[in-house]
Amino acid sequence: MQIALEDDELINAGLPKEEIKPFLSQLNTLIKDAHTNEEAWHFISKNLLTTISNFNIHLLLYKTIYPNWQEEPDTAPAIIPTLEDFQSANIRTFSLKFDLHSVKELLQFSITHIETFWDNIARTLNIIFKKPPEKILKSNSSYEHSEWFYGAKLNIIDSCFKADPKKTALIYQAADMQIHQMSYEALNELSNQVANGLIKLGLHLGDPIAIAMPMNQYAVAIYLGIIKMGGVVVSIADSFSSDEIQIRLAITNCKLIFTQDTVGWLTKAIPLYEKVKMACEKLITRIPIIVTSRIVNETMTLNTPDHHWQTFLADDTHFETQEVSPMSACNILFSSGTTGTPKAIVWNHTTAIKAASDGYFHQNIKSDDIIAWPTNLGWMMGPWLIFAALINDATIALAFGAPKDRAFGEFIQNANVTILGVVPTLVATWRESKCMEGLNLNKIKLFSSTGECSTPEDMLYLMSLAGYKPIIEYCGGTEIGGAYITSTIIENNYPSLFTTPAMGIHLRILNQEEGLNHIGEVAIQPPSIGLSETLLNADHHQIYFENMPTVNGITLRRHGDQIKETSKGFFSLLGRVDDTMKLGGIKISAAEIERCVTGIENIIEVAAIAVPPVDGGPNHLIIFISTLANLSKDETKKAMQQKINHELNPLFKIHDIVFMRDLPKTASNKIMRRVLRNQYQNKEFER
Repeated sequence: MQIALEDDELINAGLPKEEIKPFLSQLNTLIKDAHTNEEAWHFISKNLLTTISNFNIHLLLYKTIYPNWQEEPDTAPAIIPTLEDFQSANIRTFSLKFDLHSVKELLQFSITHIETFWDNIARTLNIIFKKPPEKILKSNSSYEHSEWFYGAKLNIIDSCFKADPKKTALIYQAADMQIHQMSYEALNELSNQVANGLIKLGLHLGDPIAIAMPMNQYAVAIYLGIIKMGGVVVSIADSFSSDEIQIRLAITNCKLIFTQDTVGWLTKAIPLYEKVKMACEKLITRIPIIVTSRIVNETMTLNTPDHHWQTFLADDTHFETQEVSPMSACNILFSSGTTGTPKAIVWNHTTAIKAASDGYFHQNIKSDDIIAWPTNLGWMMGPWLIFAALINDATIALAFGAPKDRAFGEFIQNANVTILGVVPTLVATWRESKCMEGLNLNKIKLFSSTGECSTPEDMLYLMSLAGYKPIIEYCGGTEIGGAYITSTIIENNYPSLFTTPAMGIHLRILNQEEGLNHIGEVAIQPPSIGLSETLLNADHHQIYFENMPTVNGITLRRHGDQIKETSKGFFSLLGRVDDTMKLGGIKISAAEIERCVTGIENIIEVAAIAVPPVDGGPNHLIIFISTLANLSKDETKKAMQQKINHELNPLFKIHDIVFMRDLPKTASNKIMRRVLRNQYQNKEFER
């Protein structure tokens, strides 16, 4: 195989003219024995591009080898698994127990032999029961409500401490930016001190106890300690306003809240204790606050009934975990709020098994892995990270401050992180600033991306930072305890594409006009561990099951995402059903518009919405653009329209674009298009 490139193409990509001839010679020598485009890309990405830092050249070669990749993304694998990947994969090891030889065979087994599958998951993960189950699953015929491990007694935190006590559980960065380690033994003892301290304060089984803190070693220990003593964690993001914190404390009838004095964000120290105190003072009954770090402002004093961390902690480092039934609540989390009032979603002790099994099958977590995922206990990926890592006997890496600058990349490098989780918005920021380039990230074996729709170019860029390692796309929700659709390391890896439903999930795709189809709204056919059973502030049946179709007598469960299955059996996420718009008489998702116009120079991220004109008629397409540069509105609009005309449809006309420094997001970094739509219609932006 040979590749012909024009000099102008390479010069425009940033290659000096004098380097063109030797570059092309090296390139074509490398791929001369390649028989397919996939082989050619594999040779190039693993041998040539690891020595070239300019991503524009990477992208040019990828587009040259796969000229139809935008129209047919499932024909352009960026990573092809090796024999070693196959042989070492957890998913393969598990499959061979049942003489299954493909991802599809295991998926089918997991949804047709449900009890056998989850029984063996519990055994594989070595879930510790204080009393063994009488039955793996007890449910009515509709499976709307299920009891998993019926008759058993356990505390899921026991399963988080099976590793060698001397093994490192946490690698964390303190405010001085130095890296520290905490063993499983030390984390266990600290969480025991928390549990004993809560008992000493008079807290009881089932009491809701909030955490509003960044993801640090104290937050992890507090989370574990609350569940150990039978309490229920109330997860609150530290970025919330005092009003948002107060709403969540009131919904859960919270008894106590843990926080800290300030939060480090880039170069700023943002007050947190004062915000939490304000929220608590708005409650009818003032609840006590425990502050885990020293109040740095000497004029700020703790008022009774608030407590300093050191005076709260019990001296006793031993604790026998509270025995509970598997379906007992352990965590209350809140939906992202992108489409309205957040729902209070209850996790039980089996939800952790869903998180850990996803980590085992899809992120391929092993005991020697070090996992970093910039997250927060207020977002489901915080608790997910704790359970997925610790139940699989791995190590969690926790950086200090914001993950937006080079200091974060240096932490990932110096902590020898092997699995790095991301939100696509972060990757777009890294690509724009180039802050992660030039680091040694070769210890990373895979990335995982979740939280929002990703952009293929950005995902290819992310792969390139670590010498082309796969990205496990991971999409689900708080009410699932993990993913409904994802990827594996033993399948070809395509930027922004999903390869399989998560193991144990029976995925259905609904089209309102045509019933079951290959494009439309996501539905899940229960039962499966992890699916929520309870909402505190809404009717669970109404939200998830009302007016949903039935298949073989089982009512499908609504999820709200929109996806498309390709002819080759891969999946593309199209965003929330609520973000679908009709332009030129054609339905299209906001995600498809956003993917198309991303990649223009100096644009960090975009959000697309449709608004009806005041005087009626077809919806107008409005695109919001996050940028730090002083761009021309007319030229930017023209460039975006040209991309839409070429890659999507000329009928999708841009009515207006709006420049912003930052797009409004939830605590979990999801763009709030609802807010943008309201602001635009209320004329809060310059036209």
